[in-house]
Amino acid sequence: MLRVLKTRPQLLWLLVPYVLYLGALPFVNRVQPVVFGLPFLFVWLLGATLLTPVAVWLTWRGDHR
Repeated sequence: MLRVLKTRPQLLWLLVPYVLYLGALPFVNRVQPVVFGLPFLFVWLLGATLLTPVAVWLTWRGDHR
């Protein structure tokens, strides 16, 4: 595993969705901060959903070279 990351460090971009969805979820599971009239958790998950394709694209772009 470490050998793969040494030769292909762009794969670390794939940790971004994992951290956004699962790693940070216990810390953002709040209702009280309201952003644009929506609970903070909903806004967080929406942002994570929008950032996931960006992370996958960055991984593809780095691996394609």
